[in-house]
Amino acid sequence: MADKAQLQEAIKTQGEVVRKLKSEKASKEQIDEEVAKLLQFKAQLGGDEGKHVFVLKTAKGTRDYNPKQMAIREKVFNIIISCFKRHGAETIDTPVFELKETLTGKYGEDSKLIYDLKDQGGELLSLRYDLTVPFARYLAMNKITNIKRYHIAKVYRRDNPAMTRGRYREFYQCDFDIAGQYDAMIPDAECLKIVYEILNELDLGDFHIKVNDRRILDGMFAVCGVPDEKFRTICSTVDKLDKMAWEDVKKEMVNEKGLSEDVANRIGEYVNVFPLVFSYIYMKLLFSYLELFQVTDKVVFDLSLARGLDYYTGVIYEAILSQTIPAPAEQNGADEAAVSVGSVAGGGRYDGLVGMFDPKGRKVPCVGVSIGIERIFSIMEQKAETSSEKVRTTETQVLVASAQKNLLEERLKLTSELWNTGIKAEVLYKKNPKLLSQLQHCEETGIPLVAILGEQELKDGVVKLRNVASREEVDVPRADLVDEIKKRTL
Repeated sequence: MADKAQLQEAIKTQGEVVRKLKSEKASKEQIDEEVAKLLQFKAQLGGDEGKHVFVLKTAKGTRDYNPKQMAIREKVFNIIISCFKRHGAETIDTPVFELKETLTGKYGEDSKLIYDLKDQGGELLSLRYDLTVPFARYLAMNKITNIKRYHIAKVYRRDNPAMTRGRYREFYQCDFDIAGQYDAMIPDAECLKIVYEILNELDLGDFHIKVNDRRILDGMFAVCGVPDEKFRTICSTVDKLDKMAWEDVKKEMVNEKGLSEDVANRIGEYVNVFPLVFSYIYMKLLFSYLELFQVTDKVVFDLSLARGLDYYTGVIYEAILSQTIPAPAEQNGADEAAVSVGSVAGGGRYDGLVGMFDPKGRKVPCVGVSIGIERIFSIMEQKAETSSEKVRTTETQVLVASAQKNLLEERLKLTSELWNTGIKAEVLYKKNPKLLSQLQHCEETGIPLVAILGEQELKDGVVKLRNVASREEVDVPRADLVDEIKKRTL
């Protein structure tokens, strides 16, 4: 362990790094990373008495969400769940961790990103990497051959996080899957329709949905001379074409994956020259259904789309946003001029995955899609930061207030009456709050109505109902108050 003098020097140097980044207005993510290093040095040094200093922060690749962020997130979830239900899906849940052998061998090169847990009473466990493999295990274990389900839950990956782009180590996935033996391409087309509907309703800007078929890729690899044992690993490399130039992809295939340069060149010819021919031959049926669903204006065939996961067997797809979102001022640095999110949904057909868990190898054809909720949330959050529209963090319809002293009991009584009828109501936790303070609370939190009680109102059997925005006031008979609030807020 470094001695005290070395640590003090490291703290001094790291402090200068942080100050320099702040003066240069570097990205918030970059500054936070260097601050975390500074805090770690300080923790190693300890306090004046040599005690360990606890560093108060979230783990790398995770984050907290404040009420405003949660309000935006809840809105996104509601839109997605509403779409899933509109298409007839029911929901399930599975454990956050699985037996390690359940997850092993299902994700190709991405298997290295799985979080393994310590031995727990003889069971080797891992945190779930996605919701698809647990779904397949669930189907095989319960002998289910037909279901349309959605599942929204957290998954975990030991990835390099990029917080501003919505890439975390702990994050939600929103999955929709159709399991069962059906006529070709009809369920696949519905999954693409769902992506189309969700992205349209979220209003994230222009997007397109790339479509390919794993069978086309496998055929192309065979024709080009890729050895059978390298199909999946070369597929993972081809999947990087939306992030890397062809020359870089080729270099990885040749230098890292051991593919001959001639074979790599032939793959390049197919990817860049022949996609329209393949599109017509293999995808005609799918696109005929997509035309009936009126989504072909956003769907494009792309032979470079590979989807790196091993379990895909047929149609694969990925939704890409066509634009970037400006980063907030405090995050604007040399590398963060805009938030380029890229893929926000993906999925495909995986007919063999359930059979991998079934003792008799019985297959259940499946197709599904996963919505990248964290990436979508990053965009929505950035839009909210640049918008003048205020985000409400509560759904309170009315604040019960008083204009005079000694009316706490009456305020509590009326608040209880409103709660009992389903009205979302609040009351300030003070015996004699000033009316101005009560009105200011409504303006700050976005509560649209105030039900004001006073001695005269109690005598007359009315409540003064005030519209916070317009400041209009009207006396409402107490018996009619609930209906009046509902009429004005629902």
